[in-house]
Amino acid sequence: MTHRGAGMRGRGAVLPSSVTTIQDRPATAPPPTTDRPGTARTALTLGAFVALGPLTVDTYLPALPAVAEDLQTSPATVQLTLTGTLVGLALGQLVLGPLSDAVGRKRPLLAGTALHVVASLLVLVAPSIAVLGALRFLQGVGTAAGAVIALAVVRDLFEGRAAATMLSRLFLVLGAAPVLAPTIGGEILRFTSWRGVFLLLAGYGLALVVVGRYAVRETLPPQRRHSTGVAGTLRDYRALLGDRVYVGLVVVAGLTMASLFSYVSGSSFVFQEQFGLDEQQFGLLFGAGAFWLIAATQLNPVVLRWTSPAQVLVAGTVVGALAGAVLVVLAGTGTGGLWAVALPLWAVLFAAGLALPNAPALALSRHGEAAGTAAALLGAVQFGVGAAVAPLVGLLGNDAVAMGAVVVAALVLALAVLAAVVRPWQLPDPVEVP
Repeated sequence: MTHRGAGMRGRGAVLPSSVTTIQDRPATAPPPTTDRPGTARTALTLGAFVALGPLTVDTYLPALPAVAEDLQTSPATVQLTLTGTLVGLALGQLVLGPLSDAVGRKRPLLAGTALHVVASLLVLVAPSIAVLGALRFLQGVGTAAGAVIALAVVRDLFEGRAAATMLSRLFLVLGAAPVLAPTIGGEILRFTSWRGVFLLLAGYGLALVVVGRYAVRETLPPQRRHSTGVAGTLRDYRALLGDRVYVGLVVVAGLTMASLFSYVSGSSFVFQEQFGLDEQQFGLLFGAGAFWLIAATQLNPVVLRWTSPAQVLVAGTVVGALAGAVLVVLAGTGTGGLWAVALPLWAVLFAAGLALPNAPALALSRHGEAAGTAAALLGAVQFGVGAAVAPLVGLLGNDAVAMGAVVVAALVLALAVLAAVVRPWQLPDPVEVP
């Protein structure tokens, strides 16, 4: 496995000398290989924290129609509570990423998870859709800790192909969440109301706080931390925004995530209301789709033995856009029924599973000296775009055509950014060093 000290050698460096980065901090040596926790343990532990985000989103999906009925509101308004969660995830990362660069990774990780637990418990007594939306926002802020700090920890320990491989392993753990979450949510609804879903989330978050207290190791030692205050953080963000390729990769990652969130936000209404599935059947179908996302993330390290992360990113985005176009045509003409919607969607998820680990790995490899801040901006864009997309499917009609149209639009835009901004054919290929 390539470690951070190996750098990006071979045919070229991912960070060419012409790139403007955060220059006012000296380069620091990575932690010795002997101090690094095992990759399997790292993937499992970080994956458990990262999974809190999709569990918070996806376990709730079978309950969306029930929430609309119970709180006497419209489906589109209920989808805005999903938007609230994603906005919290986006904004929380902008704060927690730089904070983790200043005080280390572990304390913000545990504090954010504890906030999620408190917000989840308060949902049990939420009297209105407005209060529920506010608490979902706080849940998102809490889960942002796991989302951004996991990426920063990966960047502390790995880079290049090794980072992409580690992210793929993370996605194996992360992928179990969307597979299991809607099924778990559907089963919970057999025995209790939609509020019982949040009691389960609170219990999971509490378990993470306990596990994190004893199992998570600090990967950013004091000598590598920096605290520059608000002004310095803004300078760091400005420097990141000055890196054209980094910005392009971040936007591509956000648009790829948008294609997933259009599926997440619209699927419960498409499959339950348009095709008549019950909550349990929807959970099984949603989990079957997530299987293809997982399969692709685990295929990614194998593919990277023969090709570069940039090439896999482009291929995944192209395949996803084509599959989305097939979905729009079949759904728009009424051809094939349920399976004509499900199969192209699974192809989109497979393609996204190839693209998702590589865009962040390429982006973060350019700014290891401020991994938390770079990961924060990446995550904020990903979930910010997702927050914008989540209600869009509902506004367009909450049917398969609307969902497919948003998928296609997001991935076509991602291809345009790749071609015009990132220019992946100009990115040197990192070569793994034994």
